[in-house]
Amino acid sequence: MALEEKYKALIDAANTAGVANLAVREQDGVLYIDGDAPSGAVKDQLWSIYDQIDPNYTSGDLILNVNAKAEAGSKVRVATQETALNIRKGPGTDQPIVGKAQKDEIITLISQANDQWSSVRTDDGTEGYAYSQYLEPVA
Repeated sequence: MALEEKYKALIDAANTAGVANLAVREQDGVLYIDGDAPSGAVKDQLWSIYDQIDPNYTSGDLILNVNAKAEAGSKVRVATQETALNIRKGPGTDQPIVGKAQKDEIITLISQANDQWSSVRTDDGTEGYAYSQYLEPVA
């Protein structure tokens, strides 16, 4: 239960923010937090708290698997030069890749996590974070 104590502020924030289906479990030295955030902003807030507890997410002792509730968001086009855009679990290149969006693919922007990262969802339901510089508004 030491990990639950370490990440108490994150768990409390998830509860306070109304994360639905919240499940917290510890297994093999890793704490798993699963649930459905009511908005992209809440998901971003949780990642921000995680970053404060574990700067740059380096300890590897937490899996934050919280998805934002589907909401009507603006559409953006993947504006990579040639390759697909990586969609990551969290806002950082050290986070695992959970999917890809192809060059010129139109995806949904859920929220702007910070200046560099955006929370996005593809049409097939893959949700995660993409580097904002490769996203441009669809006219």
